[in-house]
Amino acid sequence: MKTYLARLALIGLTFCGAVLALNGSALAQNGPLRIEIDQGVIEPLPYAVPDFIPDDPAARDYAAQIARVVAADLSGTGLFREVPASAHISKVAAFDDAVKFADWKAVNAQALITGAVSVKGKRLTVRFRAYDVFSEGELGGGLQFSGTTDGWRRMAHKVADAVYSRITGEGGYFDSRVVFVSETGPKNDRRKRLAIMDYDGANVQYLTNSDAIVLAPRFSPTGDRVLYTSYETGFPQIHVLDVGKVQRRILSADDGIMSFAPRFAPDGRTVVYSQAQGGNTDIYTMDIASGKRTRLTNAPSIETAPSYSPDGSQIVFESDRSGAPQLYVMPAAGGAARRISFGTGRYGTPVWSPRGDLIAFTKQSKGRFHIGVMRTDGSEERLLTASFLDEGPTWSPNGRVIMFTRETQGASGRALLYSVDITGRNLKPVRTPDGASDPAWSPLQN
Repeated sequence: MKTYLARLALIGLTFCGAVLALNGSALAQNGPLRIEIDQGVIEPLPYAVPDFIPDDPAARDYAAQIARVVAADLSGTGLFREVPASAHISKVAAFDDAVKFADWKAVNAQALITGAVSVKGKRLTVRFRAYDVFSEGELGGGLQFSGTTDGWRRMAHKVADAVYSRITGEGGYFDSRVVFVSETGPKNDRRKRLAIMDYDGANVQYLTNSDAIVLAPRFSPTGDRVLYTSYETGFPQIHVLDVGKVQRRILSADDGIMSFAPRFAPDGRTVVYSQAQGGNTDIYTMDIASGKRTRLTNAPSIETAPSYSPDGSQIVFESDRSGAPQLYVMPAAGGAARRISFGTGRYGTPVWSPRGDLIAFTKQSKGRFHIGVMRTDGSEERLLTASFLDEGPTWSPNGRVIMFTRETQGASGRALLYSVDITGRNLKPVRTPDGASDPAWSPLQN
C-alpha cells in the first residue's frame, strides 16, 4: 500500500484553510502521519542530506553536487529546513549502511535523504532512500534514476521531486522548465528574445534572436512546443516553436490582422487567442492541423488573455465590457460568460491552476500591482504580492507555486522573475543572466 509518512513534530503549526489527513489512529499513537496541506503556514520540517556516496571515482563530484541541488530544491519551497553538515553526528560511509537514527534525532532531523551515484562512460545513475527519522522507517522504499552525465542536475531534481511527494503527498515541480522573454538593453530600447531554463534558473538556452520583439510564450501540455507572439512582420502574429528542434512557423499569417495572447488547449491540438480586427478584439480558437478558426466572443469590448480550465471545458478571460478590465468565465465553445471578479481595481492575465481549484491573476489597485488568486467562482480572493509592477502569473505543475514578472521603477528599472507560493509567504527572486519577463512553466518532464 502506497503511503506518505512524515512526523508532525513541528513547532508553530498554523492552519489557514489547511487539510490534515491522518493515517488510521496514528495521531493518538504519536506515530507517522499522512499530511496534505492546501494552504497554511508551517514551521519548516528539518531534514538532512549528507553528500551522496560515489560508487566509483568518476562519480565523486557528481555525488556532492547532486546532494546540494536536492537540498536547494527542498529548502527553496519554504516547507523544509536543512540541518547543516556541520551539525551531523553520523557520517554516511556506504549507501547500504544501517542508519543510526539516534544520531539524527539528536540534531532534530526529522527526514533523512541518503544516496549513491555511479558513472559508467556518459551514463549516470542515482540511487536514493528517504527516511522518517522518528518512526525509523523508509518513506516508500528506495528508487533510482538514470540519465547522461550532462543531465545530472535533472537527476537531482527527480530525486527532490520524489522526496517532496513522499513527505507532502503532493506532486513535485522541480523537474520542470520555464520559457521566458530574456531582456537586455536600456528601458527605451529593450532587446527581447525567447529563452528556456530549468525551473531554478540553470541551463539557460536561447530559442530566438533579438531582431524582433517577442511576447507571452506558452508551453504545450506535453512541453515540446511553445506558442508566442512576435512582431517580426511589424504587427503581432502567433508563432509556434518546436523546442527540441528550435524550429518555428507562423500560425496566424493574415496581413493586417493582429493576433496575440495564445494558449494551448489541454488536448494540445487547439489554440485559443485574441484577434484584433476593425478596432475590435475578440477571442478565437484555431485547430492547429487544419487552421480552422472559431470565434468565441462577439462584443464591442476588448476580450483577451484566455486560459483553459484543466479539463478543457471552460475558459477564463479578461474583458472590459463592464467599463474596466475584469475576469469572466465562459464555456470552451463560447456562449454566455459570467463575471467572477468584483473587487476594487482592474484585473487581468488570468491563468487556471493545474489543480483546477484556483485562478491566478494580475490586479492593479491604488497605484500598486498585485499577483493574486481566487476560487473559480470568484470567491476567496487573496493578494499574494504587491509592488510597483507585478504581472503575468504562471503556475508550477503541481499548483503550489506561481512565477511572475516584477519590474522595478525608474529609467534604469528592469524586469525580473520572482516566485511565490500560494500562501504568499515564500516570495523570492528567480535568477536569470539578464532581465526577464513573461515566464511560462512547463509540465513535469518525461
